[in-house]
Amino acid sequence: MQQNLAITLGQCSIAGVKPDNDDFYGAITPKDVTLDSKGIAVVIADGVSASEGGKQASQIAVKQFLSDYYSTPDSWTAKTAINKVISALNLWLCSQGQRQYGGTGGMATTFSGVIFKSHTAHLCHIGDSRLYRWQNGRLECLTNDHRVQFGGERSYLSRALGIDTHLEIDFRVLELQAGDVFMLSTDGVHDVLNEQHISEVLREHAADLQQCAEKLVDVALHAGSQDNITCQIVRIDRLPKVNREEFYQKLSQLPFAPDLKAGQVMDGYLILRELNATSRSQVYLAEDTLDPGVDKVVIKTPSQNFNDDPSYIDLFLHEEWVARRLDSPHLIKLHERSHRPRTFLYSVVEYVEGQTLRQWMLDNPSPSVAQVRATVDQIARGLRAMHRMEMIHQDLKPDNVLIDKNNTLKIIDFGSTRIAGLMEIQSVLQHNHIVGTASYSAPEYFKGERGTNRSDIFSLGVIAYEMFTSQLPFGEIEPEKAQKKKFVYISACIQNPKVPEWVDAALEKATHPNPEKRYEVLSEFVADLTRPNTSLLADQQQRPLLERNPLAFWKGLVALQFLIILVLTYLLAPIH
Repeated sequence: MQQNLAITLGQCSIAGVKPDNDDFYGAITPKDVTLDSKGIAVVIADGVSASEGGKQASQIAVKQFLSDYYSTPDSWTAKTAINKVISALNLWLCSQGQRQYGGTGGMATTFSGVIFKSHTAHLCHIGDSRLYRWQNGRLECLTNDHRVQFGGERSYLSRALGIDTHLEIDFRVLELQAGDVFMLSTDGVHDVLNEQHISEVLREHAADLQQCAEKLVDVALHAGSQDNITCQIVRIDRLPKVNREEFYQKLSQLPFAPDLKAGQVMDGYLILRELNATSRSQVYLAEDTLDPGVDKVVIKTPSQNFNDDPSYIDLFLHEEWVARRLDSPHLIKLHERSHRPRTFLYSVVEYVEGQTLRQWMLDNPSPSVAQVRATVDQIARGLRAMHRMEMIHQDLKPDNVLIDKNNTLKIIDFGSTRIAGLMEIQSVLQHNHIVGTASYSAPEYFKGERGTNRSDIFSLGVIAYEMFTSQLPFGEIEPEKAQKKKFVYISACIQNPKVPEWVDAALEKATHPNPEKRYEVLSEFVADLTRPNTSLLADQQQRPLLERNPLAFWKGLVALQFLIILVLTYLLAPIH
């Protein structure tokens, strides 16, 4: 049976000698699939005493974080989700502090938390609350206090939520082990108890974490703490583990669909005709007979060749998972079936009446700069929607772009898409590193490196280059030889003299073999196809001819050698 992540939690908070308790804490352990995709959240906050709305700030920060974090896309990494939520919280506290109390820092609080996801702890920290780990009998402080000493023993808080619109968050990632104990505390605990005292309490009350938390608070109070006193103690009881047999059984719950013929009906879908068939899948045009509002749909079924291949089935389901979470007019849309039960394994997407970009390129071998720019811009819009979800397509090529009857471009085929959030979750399946079609894939893939947004930009640059020249910037690439391939850019101006130099400069940057030298964002590439980038042109002209145009260099060298031979032949010829 499947083994889920499990923790034991003890927590306690008191006002201490103060009249009010400005500390606040919270934790959520999801009971559904969210436990895998988002993990367990444990957070603590200490309202800044010098802040009039400190108590309100700590409560809002904890409650809102726990609510908003679990509302972020499950395709995001924990770090991205944490950063987005905390940054938004900080801006809100800053504005409310200004509005309610007439100054910055009117609603300020420290904030520390940890997300336990799969086999990893994702830590975040702002202020002087602390995170500790008790492992193998040793206590380790995992955070640095954001305090600045000011003469003698005086100090002030240098970083907190609600103080400044600019916020720096400390992040840290740790691998988890079963039995690890984490402690979150406010300064009312750790300012009066050293690591030895804390270790003794943790060791003595290890069997009962609630009792342990209460004891730590009590010990801190009697040790003379002059502040609110709060701590949370978390023990990792069990790390997630999926039984292989159970996992494979789950994947194969639905049988593969048989070969379908025109006129057959499957789950309310009337098969009209076969659109495409490969060794890996079949694609059919169908009509949804149960939804009169839908004209036609496209059904994709897995090939019977892989009915006993769990890795293949997982990737087939992966494509639908991606499509379900994307929303853009430039991305193919999943056809929702209103909870209609399925008798076979298949996916259903919208039907796009039109042609592939590949077909369009064959029909239009000499497009204008404006036509290429419009194409690149639409594809970039679709990619941006994916990148915002921390997804990388990884198989962008003309065959995977459809053009509908209104000239709207839509990216299809998400089978190779890399999802950052899912990469943080351990799986029983270890897929080989997936790249798309070699001639359109960024060089870093062939080095075994993970793709980034810039890898998709490379593929888009190759498409643009091909539209201008009907050639590929680095020629056809055979996958088995790609690792040893030397990527030397051939100027688009050589392939097509009508290509402006400023366009060629943009194409060269987009397809640079080094990802660090490519465009960082898609909008920069689109902009440089719209108007000349003078700095890019200047940089290109300053480089030696051999570097910027090796073909022209060698042609020139051969011509020079030929001229020298002619001159020498003339000079050395006997005089009659």
